[in-house]
Amino acid sequence: MHSRRKGSEWLQQIVFTGPGQLFFFVIVLVPFLLGFYYSFTDWNGLDLDKANWTGLSNIQKIMTDDKLWASLWFTIRFAVVTVITVNVLAFLLAVLLVQPLKTRKALRTVFFMPNVIGGILLGFIWQFIFTKGFNTVGELTNIPFFQLPWLGTDTTAFWGIVIVFVWQTAGYMMVIYIAALAGLPKDLLEAARIDGAGYWDLLKSVMIPLIMPAITICLFLTISNAFKTFDLNLSLTKGGPGTSTQSLAYNIYAEALNNNRYGLGTAKAMLFFFCVSLITITQVWITKRKEVEA
Repeated sequence: MHSRRKGSEWLQQIVFTGPGQLFFFVIVLVPFLLGFYYSFTDWNGLDLDKANWTGLSNIQKIMTDDKLWASLWFTIRFAVVTVITVNVLAFLLAVLLVQPLKTRKALRTVFFMPNVIGGILLGFIWQFIFTKGFNTVGELTNIPFFQLPWLGTDTTAFWGIVIVFVWQTAGYMMVIYIAALAGLPKDLLEAARIDGAGYWDLLKSVMIPLIMPAITICLFLTISNAFKTFDLNLSLTKGGPGTSTQSLAYNIYAEALNNNRYGLGTAKAMLFFFCVSLITITQVWITKRKEVEA
């Protein structure tokens, strides 16, 4: 009887989880393992017979690749600026939109909408805004901000990508923060107010510690998305001017697809994967330790 019940449970697990596990194995795990193998070859992406084993030669090339290190430095700067900006802005919007405003539902929808638009399409829209829209406004108003060559210099192109990334991402993080703030225990907040806590003390000592799980999630998502940014980089600047705004993901793409050096590109991708995994795991571990229970 016990064996029959156990067999029935196994059958249920196979029926309900088997297809998902099969797709995960075929679509995710197998390509990952193949990529790990090809990172030690000189494969050109076309002929499998010419994928010669080269050992650690790709790693040696990576160590002396100045463009890769420049892309890494750009990606780190971009990630630091966007992670801080997105989370601060999203949290402030969430604090504002949990207030009993008549238009809060409409405002939540408006702020969330940019996240619905795909990154490539969004990049082309903002490319038009930066090159045509801002230029027209600048000519009419003579405001220096709109007259800047937004995609024409290293500095302005960097901030242009930052602006679009923040504009696209903040609304999604805002929804997570709103859900966390809406779930705070009202009696605890009321008790803190009765004890004389001002709004800043309430925010710093009660609200933020209680929504740390949401902060953990938002930091994880923004860090991983910032490091993996590719579509905005491709559609806005294509890594230019020159390669000054080339993200690490775009550098890997260019190495593999433009230069037909899939072995070297895959080696970069593997190192990229381990670095991002290490950063995100460390972030989750640190913020998880700060979580408290209501």
